Amino acid sequence: MSLTALILLFLATVAGMEGFAYAMHRWVMHGPGWFLHASHHRPRTGNWEWNDLYFVIFAMPSILLLLGGVQLGWGDWATVVGAGIATYGAIYLGFHDIIVHRRVGHRYVPRSTYMKRIVQAHRLHHAVTSKHGTVSFGFLVAPRPDVLKAQLARQDEAVLRRSAAADQKADA
Repeated sequence: MSLTALILLFLATVAGMEGFAYAMHRWVMHGPGWFLHASHHRPRTGNWEWNDLYFVIFAMPSILLLLGGVQLGWGDWATVVGAGIATYGAIYLGFHDIIVHRRVGHRYVPRSTYMKRIVQAHRLHHAVTSKHGTVSFGFLVAPRPDVLKAQLARQDEAVLRRSAAADQKADA
């Protein structure tokens, strides 16, 4: 393959991973894989949660493709696709675990319209504590917050998380 084709394959893999992540999040994590993902919709009590196993599971194809492409002679395509999956994983780690969930302390405050939109969309996703009725399953592409709020308002099956203020009132 030409260098141009390999670069295009890499970029297509990174972009395609958003669609894959959306589908896995919506129909696996909020479906039969809820037994692992449920830990992510509850307050975290330590450094790790059962949901973190998904990071390991989704890294396996990348590792296999990188190994195949670099060591087993599968071809440059395998290396590039494996690198594209790994790159998406790194972007996901930075956005989801570090910026949104602050699993590593930082002072970053989203200022761009894009970053504010995806952070708010992910927070609205976490406004629901059950596996049903959630909104916004993507990580890098998300509808506008007003669209998501309207969608949440229409969801009969959504079990919304109580706000901290509501919890304080209930405790008083």
